[in-house]
Amino acid sequence: MNPVLVNRWRGNAIENRHRGAVAVVEASGRVYAALGDVQRAVFPRSAIKCLQAIPFVESGAVEAFSLDDRHIALSCSSHNGEPIHAGLAQDWLERIGCTHDHLECGAELPMHQATQFELMSEGRGPQRLHHNCSGKHLGFLSTCKQRGEQFNNYRLYNHQAQQRWFDVLEKISNTRVSQLPWGYDGCAIPTLAIPLQRIALAMARFGDFSHFTGERRTAVERIHAAITSNPYMVAGKERLCTALMERLAPHILIKVGADGVYTAVLPEHKLGIALKIDDGNDAAARVALGAVLQSLGVVPSDDAKALSEYLRPSVNNSRGETIGRVEPSSDWETLTV
Repeated sequence: MNPVLVNRWRGNAIENRHRGAVAVVEASGRVYAALGDVQRAVFPRSAIKCLQAIPFVESGAVEAFSLDDRHIALSCSSHNGEPIHAGLAQDWLERIGCTHDHLECGAELPMHQATQFELMSEGRGPQRLHHNCSGKHLGFLSTCKQRGEQFNNYRLYNHQAQQRWFDVLEKISNTRVSQLPWGYDGCAIPTLAIPLQRIALAMARFGDFSHFTGERRTAVERIHAAITSNPYMVAGKERLCTALMERLAPHILIKVGADGVYTAVLPEHKLGIALKIDDGNDAAARVALGAVLQSLGVVPSDDAKALSEYLRPSVNNSRGETIGRVEPSSDWETLTV
């Protein structure tokens, strides 16, 4: 059983205990630190979008369709669906000569609640551009168009659009992807269940440019630069990914995945981080990410304080009164390095 990583307190008693695992791995493959069962396969979900974007940048589609670093950052995003995100997605569609119907992610309301209310007040409903994964799907579409491929059903497991990022993941994580369990993600593309340690290894290598040569190195460097210069496109208002990277990128790059997953890259240390909260609680995952980053000593105290609403959030009632807190458990003291 995985250790308790995060406790949620109500008053002076623990109400919920969130178990999980975290792996910190060097680009060489050595496990630098770990808690829990890091060999257990988990679905990384959206936490590896930066790897899925590599074939898009390698394809030459950025140059062919006059795209820029904002579009690259959006391809790595789980965005809020705010006007800045949906507007850029619409711009991208027009540049590649596609319509909303070509996106195979399905229609959703924006993740950002205030943007949802604004959209509905205008009498507008769910749209594909507002899906938090629309940027990733635009990357797939652009690559297919640039390569002259059929792009109907690009979302399916056997399509080249998916096989290309499978190949990236296989090489960067030393994992035989064809043998991994898999299913379809919420946005309709495949997601692969991979050991947490291998996800962390992939992120460590993504952060180590010396691991790559030629066009792949150029693509990885371009993705790093795009995320660093456009953290708002990666998530948006009131989101940890944006808030942390606005303060600490390029020293720390992070990405959320659904159901309690986070990945992080520490390029200067050649370390990758992957964590999964067993019950899928997103708030607990944010606290766990803060705990591992602080355990590694890579978040200055001033920045940790500024990010406390995410990393050590209070629990409030409907009157706005603080009635509890969410914090790392004492099990972090056993983090083995």
